[in-house]
Amino acid sequence: MGIAELINKERKTAFSFEVLPPLKGTGIEKLYATIDTLREFDPLYVNITTHRPGTVAVAAAIHNKYDITVVPHILCSGFSREDTEYILLDLQFLGITNLLVLRGDKAKDESSFVPEKDGYAHALELEEQINAFNEGKFIDGTPIQAPLTPFRYGVAGYPEKHEESPNIEQDLYWLKKKVEAGADYVVTQMFYDNRKYVDFVERARKEGINVPIVPGIKPFSKLSQLSVIPKTFNVDLPQELVVEAMKCKDDKEARALGIEWCINQCRELIAYGVPGIHFYTVGAVDNVKEVATAVY
Repeated sequence: MGIAELINKERKTAFSFEVLPPLKGTGIEKLYATIDTLREFDPLYVNITTHRPGTVAVAAAIHNKYDITVVPHILCSGFSREDTEYILLDLQFLGITNLLVLRGDKAKDESSFVPEKDGYAHALELEEQINAFNEGKFIDGTPIQAPLTPFRYGVAGYPEKHEESPNIEQDLYWLKKKVEAGADYVVTQMFYDNRKYVDFVERARKEGINVPIVPGIKPFSKLSQLSVIPKTFNVDLPQELVVEAMKCKDDKEARALGIEWCINQCRELIAYGVPGIHFYTVGAVDNVKEVATAVY
């Protein structure tokens, strides 16, 4: 069952979160601890970011250990068309058929995104390969003989626009193209001003984008994030949050402020009627737990 179907079946606001596969040489125990910490909130699904090695194996491990729907990220960045085909085959063997399709970030030393040799520059192209695979075609055009369970997938949305997009109108134009190509839900970049999300959803609806748009949330937790978050994620921090953060004497006070802000943010979003809340947990597992405890 696809994520959009799972969301639509939920009577309450769906809870989901994202995890990072263990880095090279690191065990999986810390990742399991994250899931154990958040499992009490009955996650509808768990996203697994792309990292080598590990994404497919970690998705399988979580799927088998917890019987939770897993959603591995599939990226253009760092992958050729053949790499992607092998990943899709591996996931089929494992019975994992939900994906989040992303272009991925440009390299830190690049001024603009450079695709892998024989890879893709846009998520839309990656969708086309997945669609062809669903239709039983390999990238060389030969037929896939074995029966398939079609992949279902979501894509990313940016309430404050993607950093490389000239404006929000262009951003929504491409988001609509991705939905028309087959994406059946959207998960957003993190944001700290709910008005940005509400405006984004309203504009998306006017453009005919009618799939679930799931807000992505991460609690503010350190004073250094006053500069790191805007620079890294192209996200504005509301002036009210900044003013309160500037009053904090240390990161302990900043963490408490961030949790309180996030709780209020989530309560407002639930009152607005969001289909779910998707939490980014890297470096913030305990914070997310405190927020979820108050909200769910």
